Amino acid sequence: MLRGKRVIVTGASTGIGEQMAYHLARMGAHVLVTARTEAKLQNVVQRCLELGAASARFVSGTMEDTAFAQHVVREAQTSLGGLDMLILNHVGASYFGFFDGDVEHVRKLLEINFLSYVAMTTSALPMLKESEGSIVVVSSMAGKVGFPFTVPYSATKFALDGFFSSLRQEFTIQSINVSITLCILGFIDTVRAAAEVLQERPAPRDECALEILKGAALRRRELYYRYSSTRLPLLLRDCAAELLDYLVRSRYRLPAPPGAPRPPH
Repeated sequence: MLRGKRVIVTGASTGIGEQMAYHLARMGAHVLVTARTEAKLQNVVQRCLELGAASARFVSGTMEDTAFAQHVVREAQTSLGGLDMLILNHVGASYFGFFDGDVEHVRKLLEINFLSYVAMTTSALPMLKESEGSIVVVSSMAGKVGFPFTVPYSATKFALDGFFSSLRQEFTIQSINVSITLCILGFIDTVRAAAEVLQERPAPRDECALEILKGAALRRRELYYRYSSTRLPLLLRDCAAELLDYLVRSRYRLPAPPGAPRPPH
């Protein structure tokens, strides 16, 4: 279903974005990847061509600047002649710990994780309307449920849900045939900081990437990966919110506060 499609993948130098680029290449798509590090993107493009991509190219830069986000879309129009799928996957660096009160960090993260998504979507819409294409938004359980130690990150993911869910409603009202797939991801093996405190095994990034592309190709409204650790807990959100909060906290191996007695061995 994705052979010959023209696709932008952001945040594609590592992790899930890199794996999506490789899956798209195997399917014979035209791939335009973007991220901050040019050297890594060059390697990704080379690998995509080896795997059978119809074409592969890159644009390097930072999504802190919405002008760059718009530049990526213009590059797709120039080099690909249009766009069939926009995969928004990039994310800014944040800390894993108690909220430290740094408002400036929250603002910067909103620019990268949210406003650049809005800017790219706005710029790409004319091409996506013409191709009746798809928008794929990589989000997180932290955009559906409040998680500790991810306050700034979680705020940006909740913003994505609000914007793209509302935009989907407007597309329906206006009979715009552009699908929006919101991807709700659980604990993936790209999140190194959380691996030390979460009491569960992370899901593999390559499998996650393939599931995202399947959901996008089928134009699904929302994708949950893995289902058992994402969709099922959300069923508790409205009927047993405090229980869900407790279950979320119970997933963490928290260090004992200073001066607390150590448990017996």
